[in-house]
Amino acid sequence: MVAFKEEFPYLRTTSGQLFEFNRDWLHAALTRAANEAGYPGWWLTEHVTESIAFYLHLRNDENVVAFNQLSQTVRDVLEAIGYKEICRHFTPAPPPISISLVEIAYCAGAGYELAFFGLLEKRIDALIEAGADNLRLSSLQLCVKHLRGTKTWTRACDALREEIVCFVREKLAFATDRPRLDCSLR
Repeated sequence: MVAFKEEFPYLRTTSGQLFEFNRDWLHAALTRAANEAGYPGWWLTEHVTESIAFYLHLRNDENVVAFNQLSQTVRDVLEAIGYKEICRHFTPAPPPISISLVEIAYCAGAGYELAFFGLLEKRIDALIEAGADNLRLSSLQLCVKHLRGTKTWTRACDALREEIVCFVREKLAFATDRPRLDCSLR
């Protein structure tokens, strides 16, 4: 078996979780920092993003880079190009974590909604406890169809979809100790 080297090393948080580097995530973090520093629409955001991506690409001798090390590298670059004020606002969170709802549904089995909700709750709780602040829940429609055991969408599917959305909202609402927790559900 041949394993090909990824384009970028993985990022490791202090809790030990691994994330893939994502240019869009870094671009958004730089944009947010520049806006907070008083540079809306900062013209160097794209250039700094690509410079950091190139730097990571060159680190082909490492499979994993500490998230804190990447953050410090970005701050060093910002300071070196004369934008120290943006450094003070650059506090990136780990990249978004994706959860496939249909995968959880397959683990629970067709028609086993109670098991699905239990597994989903455990997964969300673990991610919140690990410090995740950006979740992407995907494949909602496929999940609902699997749990309902149907190939076509029905009114019962609408009800289950709404129940899942309400469940996720309720779980995240109780995560009150988090200063910010973003979630998208598709």
